[in-house]
Amino acid sequence: MTDHAAPRLEIIPVAGLPEFAPGDDLTGAIAAAVPWLRSGDVVVVTSKVVSKIEGRLVTVPREPEARDAARRELIEQESVRVLARIGRTAITQNRNGIVQAAAGVDASNVALDKIALLPADPDASALALRNGLRERLGVEVAVVITDTMGRAWRVGQTDAAIGSSGLRVLHSYAGEVDSQGNELAVTEVAVADELAGAADLVKGKLGGTPVAIVRGLEIGDATATAKDLVRPVDEDLFRLGTNEAIAQGRREAVLVRRSVREFSGEPVDPAALRRAVGAALTAPAPHHTHPVRFGWLRNRPQRVKLLEAMRDAWRADLAADGFTTEQIARRLRRGDILFNAPEVVVPFLVAAGAHTYPDARRNACEHTMFTVAGGAAVQGLLVALAAEGLGSCWIGSTIFSADVVRQTLGLAETWQPLGAVAIGHPGQPLAPREPRELTDGLVEF
Repeated sequence: MTDHAAPRLEIIPVAGLPEFAPGDDLTGAIAAAVPWLRSGDVVVVTSKVVSKIEGRLVTVPREPEARDAARRELIEQESVRVLARIGRTAITQNRNGIVQAAAGVDASNVALDKIALLPADPDASALALRNGLRERLGVEVAVVITDTMGRAWRVGQTDAAIGSSGLRVLHSYAGEVDSQGNELAVTEVAVADELAGAADLVKGKLGGTPVAIVRGLEIGDATATAKDLVRPVDEDLFRLGTNEAIAQGRREAVLVRRSVREFSGEPVDPAALRRAVGAALTAPAPHHTHPVRFGWLRNRPQRVKLLEAMRDAWRADLAADGFTTEQIARRLRRGDILFNAPEVVVPFLVAAGAHTYPDARRNACEHTMFTVAGGAAVQGLLVALAAEGLGSCWIGSTIFSADVVRQTLGLAETWQPLGAVAIGHPGQPLAPREPRELTDGLVEF
């Protein structure tokens, strides 16, 4: 088994370094401060000093509000996109793919009329420092450039690697077997980040010690860089920022609703179904009424009794209409999903509150308004179920067997069934459909 762990590590702060300014010789200063540097060491450098010597300082007004406004403008300038905003904090991605607060734009440890930006290419900066130390001291070292970052789901900040040269930044254990005989599948250690955090324990934030030496770790990778630590977009579960995720979720809310014909055996969480019904009941309705009811057939024998009664009535209707035995059987099979689904809900329209008018035309319009309200609630239920990760299939059969439904469930004549909804976890993951072409569906006047 190969392991990235070292038998013993030393972390040594580098004291006596000067305050750096644009154009200063960082390589020479480090070489003068650590003539004892030896091959195999890792030189860990805070990005702020690299920014300073590379001229990544921006002059801004000293007045606090104006300085803050300039800082926020620089954050937007340095960001490729903003993933989230929480109060005044913006989580961004910069041109190097690094995700952190404020694109690394920092007003600490610089003069009051300056703001520091991250190095433009931290990996190149690390390589240049590594080559320079080889020339000055004749040693083969690794270099890690760090910056402070917060972490998702964790309080507090730690240093992480944003630039690296000469170091294997990742160590994969995939395929290795632990002491208990378990094969490791996805464990991958961010070695460069671990070094960055460890070195910060001796560098600190206030002591003016921007460089530390880590001794005892195996180095020697000519190709790895800190960019290797940036997760590829297609592997990133959180690649969408807050606003993007919300916007995409809204766009896909209806498109992910599609008829599911096969369900897995996983039971439906009753709380999820209740949430979906609660969302569906917000559908618009005439005259401030609440005309929709959802009948949840939780009692399995009662459900089977209803469905068999409906099937018998439907079979008789089809036979009376002249359908053959084979045609009847084929049509009746469409209702099998209601027998097999983990849950079934029957929507009803109860038009209490409907107005009665003296002429038939207005009464017909009133009936249409309530029917539209019922349809909106049914669609709302299907969309809300999809938002809960549940599949559904609306079957219109109860509409044709209204009397049977009312008689079996003991309901009043005013309860009008609006089909039945089979509900369960889909056999295949839900995926949004493409919106349809507007060719005949949208008419502009």
